[in-house]
Amino acid sequence: MRKLKTDQEITRITNFIGDYCFRAGITKVVLGLSGGIDSSLSAALAVQALGKENVTGLLLPYKNSHPDSAGHAGLLADQLEIQTFTIDISPMVDAYFDNTAPDASMLRRGNFMARMRMSVLYDYSSRIPALVLGTGNRTEILVGYFTQHGDGACALEPIGHLYKTEVWAMARVLGIPEAIINKTPTADLWNGQTDEGELGITYPELDKILYELTELDVNSNASANLSFPKEKYELVEKLMSRSAFKRNPVPVLD
Repeated sequence: MRKLKTDQEITRITNFIGDYCFRAGITKVVLGLSGGIDSSLSAALAVQALGKENVTGLLLPYKNSHPDSAGHAGLLADQLEIQTFTIDISPMVDAYFDNTAPDASMLRRGNFMARMRMSVLYDYSSRIPALVLGTGNRTEILVGYFTQHGDGACALEPIGHLYKTEVWAMARVLGIPEAIINKTPTADLWNGQTDEGELGITYPELDKILYELTELDVNSNASANLSFPKEKYELVEKLMSRSAFKRNPVPVLD
């Protein structure tokens, strides 16, 4: 894996946030606080870049969200001393599915929840006004582990170049609460859901394979010295290939 100089990278990211907001003429950001590591790190970096008075966190639970999600989001907000608001998305989500698609799969419901949360964030950003701060990391972006026009929508993506393991490392440097750093990664879209369970691979393995494929140009068909079994590379390549449309601009005829 690559070796980041964490202190220098923190400075680079906070400069990026500050410069982007300055050019946009908007001094504030709003983001969804899930209680997870990505939104926690994004919020901490935004506070360093803009000041705590210019960062607002929205807690956007659904009725079956795990209680720890709100608890950890509140823990992070208290530590950063940022303002937060809680908006329950259950009535919005249930109104749609109860009336139009009561038999919808958990995947459909999860994607709808992600898009509803982003709709609320964008509406709230107009009220402040503020820019919507993204919370996606490089690992999940590369394999398409995000909802298009849901958690993939934002004005800027401050940690979009960091692998998941780098997110954890930077979070430790910035003093993110251990309860958040050590929790099992989950989008908390349904009971028992975990990121690694859905992806079919652990984040440390995924990060190293992505690094080799995208930055070292390792050919999984030609290399005799792969770091992991070839099947894991094939899984990652499949995840990248089938999600490519999420990362590409909307196609338009010339």
